[in-house]
Amino acid sequence: MTLTAERKIVLITGASSGIGEATARALAARGHHVVLGARRTDRLKALVEDIRAAGGSAEYETLDVIRAEEVRVFTYAAYRRHGRIDVLINNAGVMPLSKLEALKVDEWNRMIDVNIRGLLHGIAAALPIMQNQHHGQFVNVASIGAHAVSPTASVYCATKYAAWAISEGLRQEVGGEIRVTTISPGVTESELAESISDPVGRDEMRTYRQVSIPASAVAEAIAYAVGQPAEVDVSEIIVRPTASVA
Repeated sequence: MTLTAERKIVLITGASSGIGEATARALAARGHHVVLGARRTDRLKALVEDIRAAGGSAEYETLDVIRAEEVRVFTYAAYRRHGRIDVLINNAGVMPLSKLEALKVDEWNRMIDVNIRGLLHGIAAALPIMQNQHHGQFVNVASIGAHAVSPTASVYCATKYAAWAISEGLRQEVGGEIRVTTISPGVTESELAESISDPVGRDEMRTYRQVSIPASAVAEAIAYAVGQPAEVDVSEIIVRPTASVA
């Protein structure tokens, strides 16, 4: 484990797999204490055990980000235990791709609930704490889809454009004491593709995933932003494969 100059209390949503899991491991390895939230507590339990076995510090709680009260309880419980929240990483997201003509309305609503409302719930829970303690950082995981739209991804990209816009607005509103970073990954190895029920969307994603980066690469970008001095705000990082289709 590589110790950092400042041990931070870091909350991570969607931490049971993919970018969230990789980020938990990367930050714990740097000496930070990670508080992990997700719906799949069996995976969180195993992840926390792994981190502790490696000499890191971690804990977990059940969390569904579409439920504002659960996010508030998750956040304030960590605040009460540790006396501060240094970083909230809004990572939870879903990506059931399909063409609009497929009329997957329930999946559209699910993306809006998790990718937009979940992000807002995190901000609503942590922002008053960070304002009161006069420091903090939001790291919001968007996507390359926040910058370019592709077939089958209209709604997904719309939610990630929203994540980008919310992050940028928040950064302008709270600049000075609270840092805001947007992380926009390109095609990344993860379980998001497993939520694609539409066959056209699955085929599109198979093509895109022929060239991808590991979740650990995105985690390193997040760790870089978190590790900067308090007076440095890394506004956005786009990280994608060197040879990329997106």
